[in-house]
Amino acid sequence: MKTTNYHNTFIKVAEDCPVTAAEVPPQKSDKKTIANLQFEMINDAPYQYTSDDVIFEIHAKRKGVSKAALASARQEFFSCGQACLRTSPLARRYGWGIHSDASGKVALYPLGSAEYNRFANDETLKQVMAMRSTRG
Repeated sequence: MKTTNYHNTFIKVAEDCPVTAAEVPPQKSDKKTIANLQFEMINDAPYQYTSDDVIFEIHAKRKGVSKAALASARQEFFSCGQACLRTSPLARRYGWGIHSDASGKVALYPLGSAEYNRFANDETLKQVMAMRSTRG
C-alpha cells in the first residue's frame, strides 16, 4: 500500500503563493471545497491525523463512501499513488505551512507567524516546498 505521509517534515508555503499572511479558505457556496475540508480537519485537531487520514477522509466524504465500505475503499484508494499534502491548496494558495511530526501526524502553521518561522528554519526537520501553482 502506498502512502502520502511524511515524518519530521515541514511543508513550506509554495514559492508562488499569492498571500503574504495565511488566510482561512473562504467557503464559496453551500458545498465545502477541498481547502475548507482540509483546513477544518487539520486545524480543529492538530497532530491527530496523518496526511493519509486527511486525504482519504475527504475523498471518502466527497464520494459518499459508506462507513461499512471505508476499510476496503481506503485500501483500494492507496493501492496506487495519491497526491500528498504538498499539493494542498492550504500550502499553495492560502499560506499555511504543514508540519508532520515523528509519527506522521500533521498540524497547520500560518505564514508569517513565529511558529511557521521556527519550523521553516529547523534544521532537524526535512524541509520541502508546496507544489507551485504555475510553471516556473
